[in-house]
Amino acid sequence: MDIEMLKEQICDVCRKMWQQGWVAANDGNVSVKLDDGTFLATPTGVSKSFITPDKLVRIDGEGKVLEGAPGYKPSSEIKMHLRCYRERPDVGAVVHAHPPTATGFAVAGKSLDKYSMIETVIAIGSIPLTPYGTPSTDEVPEAITPYLAEHDVMLLQNHGALTVGCDLITAYYRMETLELFAKISLVAELLGGAKEIPMPEIDKLLYLRENYYHVTGKHPGYKKYNKDGK
Repeated sequence: MDIEMLKEQICDVCRKMWQQGWVAANDGNVSVKLDDGTFLATPTGVSKSFITPDKLVRIDGEGKVLEGAPGYKPSSEIKMHLRCYRERPDVGAVVHAHPPTATGFAVAGKSLDKYSMIETVIAIGSIPLTPYGTPSTDEVPEAITPYLAEHDVMLLQNHGALTVGCDLITAYYRMETLELFAKISLVAELLGGAKEIPMPEIDKLLYLRENYYHVTGKHPGYKKYNKDGK
């Protein structure tokens, strides 16, 4: 994709995040990997509702600004994004937001690890809760690292949510899927608790994911449910 079109896509995703109430004030951040190994990132201190292409910054793998309007720099949480790219060469975009229902689970110290909804099982699998880390420090990248090998979606303890994808739209859709699943899970708990899908049926869903839907990324269910541990 042309870099200018990519910048417009980032801005569009940021506005959608704000419109859906996943971010407030200056919350959240988005980044995308470019073909040359550099990254486009949203700047710190700017509401996602006011992001425009000229406010985005291009950075290197250490977070150093290579291109950007004067005064703009990436969020200090870019360390979390860069860790995703280092650990997962397949990742092309990272989205961090605070979707209210999913973040409610994170604040309550609860993961979303039940295989109870067909679409979520296929798209992302279980969603872990990563350990607490102080924002802007290396604690958050260290906290998420053990989960990146098998998960594309994570809850951040007392913080929010993180999704990765082969491209920006995939990462954004995963945040949508997470928040919808969190809402459904909360309603299920109010009605007496979610009923998990039987293991043989989960195997069928994972087969569909791999052989018919060709979903990209990682899935913890391959290790949990498949005999060959894919």
